[in-house]
Amino acid sequence: MNLGTRLALAFALVVALTAGVVGVLAFRSGVERVIGEVNRGLHTASAAIIDGHRGVLHDPAGVVVGDAGLEQPLPLTAQRIDPGGGVTPLGGRAVTFPVGDADRALATGSTRGATSTAEVIVRHDTYRVLTTSLGNGAGAVQVGIDVNQSRQVMSGMAKEITALTLLVTAIAAGLGWVLARRITRRLVRLTAIAEDVSATGLSGGEVPVQGRDEVARLSSSFNTMLRRLADSREAQERLVQDIAHELRTPLTSLRTNATVLHRLDQLRPESRVRLLADVEGETRELSHLVNELIALALARGTDEEETDVDLAEVVRDAAARARRRTDREINIDADRTRVRGQRLALERAVGNLLENAAKFDTDGTGPVDVEVRAGTITVSDRGPGLGTEDLGRIFDRFYRADTSRSLPGSGLGLAIVAGIAEAHDGTTFARNRAGGGATIGFTIATSRLLPDR
Repeated sequence: MNLGTRLALAFALVVALTAGVVGVLAFRSGVERVIGEVNRGLHTASAAIIDGHRGVLHDPAGVVVGDAGLEQPLPLTAQRIDPGGGVTPLGGRAVTFPVGDADRALATGSTRGATSTAEVIVRHDTYRVLTTSLGNGAGAVQVGIDVNQSRQVMSGMAKEITALTLLVTAIAAGLGWVLARRITRRLVRLTAIAEDVSATGLSGGEVPVQGRDEVARLSSSFNTMLRRLADSREAQERLVQDIAHELRTPLTSLRTNATVLHRLDQLRPESRVRLLADVEGETRELSHLVNELIALALARGTDEEETDVDLAEVVRDAAARARRRTDREINIDADRTRVRGQRLALERAVGNLLENAAKFDTDGTGPVDVEVRAGTITVSDRGPGLGTEDLGRIFDRFYRADTSRSLPGSGLGLAIVAGIAEAHDGTTFARNRAGGGATIGFTIATSRLLPDR
């Protein structure tokens, strides 16, 4: 059963219950009013008869005109009960009401005006009978009225209420189905697109967003998710293409060297040394490239838990490791900024910036400067600087400036920095340093900054 059918049935069920409750209450109210009128009529007639006015038991003609024009006796009937239980008719229809124990008690009772009411069946007709004590053991007067017609009226009213309830339920079911179709139309479209994405990985289009209700918000969020999925797929395809392009060169070189190795015994000693060194170098570069690719993949999706991070400590640890690897002087100027982030990832990003600075400043004419200010980490070198084209592309995967093509590296170090900055809701920047060299760094979102201790 789909959602639209469930909504229609639920709507119809609620309306049916509501109509049923209203109908029952209306029927009970009608019955109570009819019985109340009958009881009032009986009390009035009983009081008149006790006072000696028996004309209420018949009209001048002694009959009433009933359904289909047929003449029927008046519905009222009266009789007197003696203290001993005997019955004396007082007028009205020629019927005698049975005398029960409660009636005999009233007939022998001393309280004038005490009453009891009961319904009895005489000759297949139902009468509502009021028994009134005359007091001082003088007997009682019973007045009854035929309630068959009232029962028929109430039965008809019950049938009409039932029919009306069924009609309202049917109309509600139809309206509920129409409304459910309109309400679930966008959900059906959303479901179809989700199933298409699940089956093929491709989207058949966006869900139309109409209104500001929950379905509209869900549709908008789903469209955003689809766009991000498409962007992620496109980025993945570009990454695979870039990886294939970058791996092609070292693999081709290794394949060529492997072919030459078959004739290793025919080569001169110096040629063997160069060949083996070339194989070792290509293997080393290939391993470095694979490690960088893994780091790049993890830069945006690492499972490292976020903690409170002191950026000054991160920079000092990264600088210490860079000094050991490059034997370069590194100056640190850091404030006491603390952020919520991934410590190891941030340390890797700073390390990549320092190694990049040391690699480009081949002459080592001055120290590498690191500055930390309010969540912004800046690394400045004194190398040749960056070209105009390089400024906008150095954070791209596998991009290498013309001045660095002869240097070792995969072109992924700054791309990893960009990924870590994005994971911390920050941005990257690059510019030339006044006096020569380059200034490269990244920011961490202000929402991640923590107050000073």
